[in-house]
Formats: sequence, C-alpha cells, structure tokens
Amino acid sequence: MAETITRYRDFWPFYLREHGKPATRAIHYAGTTLSLFAFAAGLVWSGWWFLAMPIAGYGFAWTAHFAVEHNRPATFRYPLWSLLSDYRMFFLWIGGRLGPHLKQAGVAR
Repeated sequence: MAETITRYRDFWPFYLREHGKPATRAIHYAGTTLSLFAFAAGLVWSGWWFLAMPIAGYGFAWTAHFAVEHNRPATFRYPLWSLLSDYRMFFLWIGGRLGPHLKQAGVAR
C-alpha cells in the first residue's frame, strides 16, 4: 500500500498529479460547475437540489478518473482533502492561476 500523506501541503501536488490529463480536469470542472448550480438551486428553490451536489460532482469526477485518467480517485483515501482540492483547482482555473500550481507539481499543461 502507498504511503499515507499526512499534510495538506504534500497532498495538493499529489492531487494535481492525479489530475494530470487536461480532459480529466475539464470533466471535473463540468461536475463542479453543476454541483455549484445545484447548491444555488437548493438555496433558491428547494433543499432537494442539495442532493444533486454529490451526484454531479462525484459522478463526473469518478467518470473522469476511470475513463480518462485510468486511476483511482483520491477521494477514496482522502475524502475531505479531495473535496477541498477539487474546489481549489476549479477556482484557480477560473481565475487563470492554476498553471503555476500544475507546473510546480510536475504536471504538463
């Protein structure tokens, strides 16, 4: 079994390397976007929309890992750090600031 990561600052580059292919990240962004729309819908219309958040987020992410990246989602070993990192990656991408993080983690864009 692989060594356990105990610090988030060590997890972040690992997380980015697990999302090395641009298509994997793109599918993640789609799922994250849908999860945010579900969150907004839950606030505005009905709390039932909150149930769609994990379905959208994890459904897209896991599909990307199995179909594109061909690896096991980090969520299975590091659920909270993975959730935090998914949104961190998304918002860095939206802000055009993800590139340096990918480079530092050794991920080609």
